[in-house]
Amino acid sequence: MLQQTIRYLFRICIILILLLSFTNFHTIAEEKKNKYPQRYALYKKTEAVSLVPWYYLAAMDQYERNIDKEKEKEDPLVSISFPEELWYGLGNSKKINDVQIIEIFNGIGKDGNGDGKANPNNPEDILLTTAIMLTKNGLSDDDIKISLWDHYQRDLSVKTITNNATVFKHFQSIELTDRDFPVSIDHNYSYRSTWGDGRGFGGRRIHEGTDIFASYGTPVKSTTYGVVELKGWNLYGGWRIGIRDIFNIYHYYAHLNGYNDEIKVGDIVKPGDVLGSVGSTGYGPPGTAGKFPPHLHYGMYQDNGRNEWSFDPYPYLKRWERIAREKRNK
Repeated sequence: MLQQTIRYLFRICIILILLLSFTNFHTIAEEKKNKYPQRYALYKKTEAVSLVPWYYLAAMDQYERNIDKEKEKEDPLVSISFPEELWYGLGNSKKINDVQIIEIFNGIGKDGNGDGKANPNNPEDILLTTAIMLTKNGLSDDDIKISLWDHYQRDLSVKTITNNATVFKHFQSIELTDRDFPVSIDHNYSYRSTWGDGRGFGGRRIHEGTDIFASYGTPVKSTTYGVVELKGWNLYGGWRIGIRDIFNIYHYYAHLNGYNDEIKVGDIVKPGDVLGSVGSTGYGPPGTAGKFPPHLHYGMYQDNGRNEWSFDPYPYLKRWERIAREKRNK
């Protein structure tokens, strides 16, 4: 009898733990989802005060969130940060956050919420400080690019942030989370994990992507929101196209048979947009084709604000394939 009671209580405890875990997970997921409207409201509020377009604030915030793994994991409301000596000013060793003291020490910290303090952990203070920094050279797009260069001293950082701004402005949203599979699932195709395999053409190197085998002419689609950064011939990839998305990831589509005539460098794309079709181009000068079976080489490259490197796209492809099938079957 005692053993049955203990087993019964044990089962009740397990059920309660599972319920609490599910509730906690659901709450965390909802909080994370609900940050999109909170962020957007803060960007718009800062725009009204500073005249800096909200999408530049959103773009810089998005960039910094994705170059810092801790911020990406913790997902703070605003991820932009400044060095303490820049925020408080050189000589303000006690880090006094009174805005008048900060000005005396030539710090950049600003008061965005009207409390007379410039708190580097307060989202409103951070965004107003960012807005003032972005417009130190003027309010035009070119002026803001110069300010971004002064801050980051890196071309790719400036390009990524301006790309993000272009995407956010176009869609008038920051909640751009849809994804798609890069090859039409209405056609026959096959793939497996091939990242890291050896390759011989052009010297010994590793395979920086996943090969998706399909027939000539199978539509190739954008997997994400982003901006077309490169288009044209590559010795290794043949006719290829490169897209940089809003998560600091460069998506590389190679060995294409041809392009969508409407796609050009600088265009904004969304998941499902047709970029071209599967082919077997590459491994030679422009026009070389047929040296291997037709397939799409799909690569992904992450940028952390200092370096860019390839990583295995296979797990993401499996997830996006499942999402695409679920959408089709609805």
